Parts: sequence; structure tokens; C-alpha cells
Amino acid sequence: MTEQQPAPADAPPGSQPKEADALRDILRRPQYRRALVFSALIGIPVSVVSFWFLAAVHKLENLLWTDWPHDLGDQHAPWWWPLPAAVVAGLGTSLVVLRFPGRGGHVPVAGLHSGGFTKGALPGVVLAALCCLPFGVVLGPEAPLIALGGGLALLFRDLARAPATQASTTLLGAAGAAAAIATIFGSPVVAAVILMEVAGVGGPQLFAVMLPALLSSGVGAIVFTGFGHWTGLKTGSLDAGLPAPPLLDTGDVVWSLLMGLVVGAVIHYVMVAGRHTAVLVAAHPLRNIVLCALAVGGCAAAYTGITGRSPTDVALSGQLTLSQLAADPHSWPVSALIAMLAFKSVAYAISLGSLRGGPIFPALFLGAAAGVLLAPLPGFGVVPAMAAGMAASTGAALRLPVSTVVLVALVLGHTGSLPVVILAAVTAFVTAELLPEGPAVPPFRPRGAARS
Repeated sequence: MTEQQPAPADAPPGSQPKEADALRDILRRPQYRRALVFSALIGIPVSVVSFWFLAAVHKLENLLWTDWPHDLGDQHAPWWWPLPAAVVAGLGTSLVVLRFPGRGGHVPVAGLHSGGFTKGALPGVVLAALCCLPFGVVLGPEAPLIALGGGLALLFRDLARAPATQASTTLLGAAGAAAAIATIFGSPVVAAVILMEVAGVGGPQLFAVMLPALLSSGVGAIVFTGFGHWTGLKTGSLDAGLPAPPLLDTGDVVWSLLMGLVVGAVIHYVMVAGRHTAVLVAAHPLRNIVLCALAVGGCAAAYTGITGRSPTDVALSGQLTLSQLAADPHSWPVSALIAMLAFKSVAYAISLGSLRGGPIFPALFLGAAAGVLLAPLPGFGVVPAMAAGMAASTGAALRLPVSTVVLVALVLGHTGSLPVVILAAVTAFVTAELLPEGPAVPPFRPRGAARS
């Protein structure tokens, strides 16, 4: 890592670095100020469209997995229910991938992407998401939202006849993507941090500096949070008086580190399996996407046949099931948790390499379920266990440690477990980075290059 040069010895006290002067010069450019105003304006229509897109997805999910089974007299969807839904997901996605510009978006196992936004890809992105997300695919809506927001921003730019330069494409695409993804997380801060890390601002040097800083701050936070019988050092805070989780103890910290290691390794190999799936799908997209979708539906059907519980425990992103798990974690038998973790992990790996969606919410749910399963360990607790599990799984899946910490803190709704979140996220991130990556995600073969 290149060391940053110290300020000259004769520099006047309080002088600002060159980066501050460069930023000031950028802000003085009229075209940049116009881009800021335009970014603020496009945030309104992008957020509205994103909201209705999410509303349509949730409405379809509720209709397919709750209303229709109830209308048929079932408490929840029967074991065979995921199979016809999988046929729709597989056929619809394969046709979008083969026939629409943009191929319905990126293959999810390749990670979140902040570039490559085009207006022409918007119909395919929306159709692929609507074919996958409501029909039981184990993926979330965040990747389609990023593509949707970025594409809409460029569409509005062209409608307004604003200059179409490479700089404006990058800037407005990122702004639109951030506005869209903020819709699902309900936080502009999370959206901004995710887009900043996804875009690779600062490159490897930023990660090299941020990891030790993040880890050190997490360990140091224990001094102020409290540890065991140590109540912590009290400082001024913005605490609104909400109930706080129990004080951390030795078990919470030790088990969180081990969870970061083990859960991080497991999720990493789930991602590797997703890469192998992507290689298989690239060889024959039409047939293999349908077969993969059926395999995902088969995992949900097998889970329901074995446990008698709803197939939505395995199917779908896990966004709604996560709140149910957090509200009453003890309502899940150990056998059901183990079966769910096994089947959903397999379905997640298959979905990552073959269908369309995002990796965040299934990773959050798998980590939370692993935390509930391991919470009875000596000295552990449900709250820190779920927090560490979500941080470890999401950190290994996204490879975005800062975004992981901010996102899990938002999901938890408090900062009392933030030290274990940081420890688990950094440990899982480093573990996943040091393990073999698996095969590269193959590029899509143009129509006519391979039989489909």
C-alpha cells in the first residue's frame, strides 16, 4: 500500500490537504452544480417508481403465497406449491435473458454493480425481477432496484435533453441507483454507503485503511458499551431512551468471532457453488435456467414435506420471514431451523448463479437463523447471536464490510450490539477473501453463439 506523504514541514498550521482544494474546484464548476440540482430532482420520480415496483412485488408475493392458499382452505401453501411457481420463474427468466437487451440484469453471484446502466435494459430488468422475486426465487430486490434507478435517471436525463457525457452518465446513474435502493432500506445513509463501496471509491487502498480502522473502533466501542460487569464509560450521546440490549460479555465476543469465521466460510462456499451454477447455465441458458428454478422450488417443497411448515421459510428472499423470526425466535424447532438452513442455502446458491435478483436479504436471513440456532451456546444470547450471524453472512456474501455494518445496525434498530457486528463482519470478510474464489462468472454468449 502506498504511504500517504506527510505535509511539508514549512506548511502553515491548519493548512488543508490538496484533496480539499480539488473538491472545492469541483464544486465551483457550473456543470457539477447543475448535476447536483438534477440529481435532487430525479430522486423524486425514481423513488416513486421504485416504491410502486416494490409494492407490486410484495402484492404478488402475498397473493401467490398467502391469499390463494387460504382461498383453497390451506393454512399455508402445500408442499407442491413451489413447483408450478418455479416453472413460471424459470421460463420467464430464460426468455428475458435470451431475448431482451441487458439480459434482465447482472448474474447475482457476480455481486452488486453500480455501472452499466442503460435505458434499453429497463424492460428486461423489470420483467426478470417480476418473474423471479414473487415466484419463490431466493433472491432480494436490491440488484434490480439499482439497475432500475440508474436506468431511470439516464432516461430522465435524455428526456430533459441534458448533455450526455461519460461523467454525467456515471454521476446520474449512481444518484438514481442510490435513490432507488434507499426505498427498500428506508435509509439514504445505507444507500449512499452501499453505492460508495460498490463503486469502489478509493480502490483497494480504502479497504486496506478501513478494515483496521473498523476493527479497532469495534473493539474500542466495548469500552463505552460495557463488558460483563463493566458498565462502560459514559459519554454524551443521542440516546432517545429506547430499551437497550443486555451488556456484552466474554461469550458474546468470543462466539461472535467464531461465527464470523465459520458462517463466513459457509456463505463463501455457497457463493462458490453459485459460481459453478453460473458456469453450467452459460452452457445452455434456456434449459438450465428452467432446471435451476425447478431445483429451487424442489428445495422449498422438500422442506415443507419434511417439516410440515410453510414453504416460504425456504422460498422467497426471507425479508418478511426475518421479522417473524426476530419477533419469536423460540417458535422455531431446532430440527426446522437446521432443515431450513440446509435447503435455503442450496436454493440460494442455485438462485445466485441462474436467476435474477440481489444477494442481501437471503444472506441476512440465513445469518439470523444461524444466530438463533447457536444462541444457546454458553455465554451467548439471542440478540448478539442474531446480530453476529447477520453480519457474518452478509459480510461474506457482499464483500462490503462497511455497508454490512451499517445495514445490520439499521436492521437491529440499536447500536448496543455494534461491537459484535463489527467483529463478525470483519472476520467473515477477511475469511471469505482468503479462501479460493471458485470459477469466474462467464460472460453471456450472444444469440447464435450457443444453442439455447
